[in-house]
Amino acid sequence: MSLSREDVAKVSLLGRLRLRDDELDRMTDQLTQIVSYMDTLSEVNTDGVEPMAHAVERSNVFAEDLVIPSLPRDAALHNAPKRDEQCYRVPAVLGD
Repeated sequence: MSLSREDVAKVSLLGRLRLRDDELDRMTDQLTQIVSYMDTLSEVNTDGVEPMAHAVERSNVFAEDLVIPSLPRDAALHNAPKRDEQCYRVPAVLGD
């Protein structure tokens, strides 16, 4: 499968990329090579290969959940540039 210049131009538009003509030509060539390589990989016999999420065995690396007292509110708000008695004060983003 090969990609057309128009295909690459559409993908670059979707990705909000502004490619010059020479960059568009180069990306078309490079992406066509990548897609051709993927076509080669699709020819590999994968019968009997169990699907996996990782190429190597992974184990849980998370720490045990412990219930501990939370940070006091005054300490949490100590370095806030603007605050009231309970919260950080930030400019409105969505309006009033």
